Amino acid sequence: MLNQKHVTVIIPALNEEQSIAKVIGEIPNCVDQILVVDNDSQDATAELAEQAGARVIRESSKGYGMACLAGIRESGKTDVLAFVDGGYSDFPEQLEDLIEAVANNRCDLAIGCRQEDSSKPRGRFRHQKWGTKLVCFIIQLLHGFRFEDLGPMRCIKKSTLIILNMEDQDFGWTVEMQLKAAKAGFTILQIPVDYRKRLGKSKISGTLKGSIMAGYKMFYWIIRLAISQIFRNRH
Repeated sequence: MLNQKHVTVIIPALNEEQSIAKVIGEIPNCVDQILVVDNDSQDATAELAEQAGARVIRESSKGYGMACLAGIRESGKTDVLAFVDGGYSDFPEQLEDLIEAVANNRCDLAIGCRQEDSSKPRGRFRHQKWGTKLVCFIIQLLHGFRFEDLGPMRCIKKSTLIILNMEDQDFGWTVEMQLKAAKAGFTILQIPVDYRKRLGKSKISGTLKGSIMAGYKMFYWIIRLAISQIFRNRH
C-alpha cells in the first residue's frame, strides 16, 4: 500500500510454467494482490502460480487483451492496477517505480520504457524493436503524442482505466491504452525499465503470425482513433 492506495498486479499468462513463479516471487511488497490470468494454458502455469501465492483467474478465450480485461473484472476494490508479463522478460521488482508514481498522484498512467543491456542476450527480436519505433513514429505523426515505447510493464489508476473503456482483446491493448489516455488529457510518465530475454517461447514476436497480427492491431487503433478525432472535430 502506497499513500493509502491498494495495488493489484495483473499477469496475463499462457504456458509460462518456466517463469511464472519467478515473476510472482519478485513482485514488490507494496502490492496487495497478485492476479495471474491463465489464458488457457496447457502446462502447469496455474498450479505453479497458486503455489507461488497468486490468485489464479481462468480465461479460456485467448488473447492478451482478453486476459487483461478478465483480470480487471476480478480486481475488486483496488485503486491502482499494474501489468507485467509472465515470461520474466521484465524485471518485476521495477514495478515499484511505476506504482509509486501512480499511487502518489504524480501521473495517471506510468509506462515502462524498455532499456536493453547490449552485453547480454537480446530481449527483443530486431523486427520487434524496429517495429515499435515505427509505430511510435506513426503515433507522433498522426496524433502528436511522443511515446518512447509500447512496453507491457505499466501501471494505471483504476478510475482512469474505467474511463478509457478498454476494448482490444489481443495485440492492440498497449496502443489503445496509451492513445486513449493521451487523448483524454491524463498525465503519462514514461519510466526507463530494464528488459531481458524471456524464458520460454514468445507467443507474439516469436512467430510470424503473431508479429503480423500485432502490427495490424496496433495500426488499427492508430487509424481508428485518428478517424474518430476527425469526425469529432467536424462536429
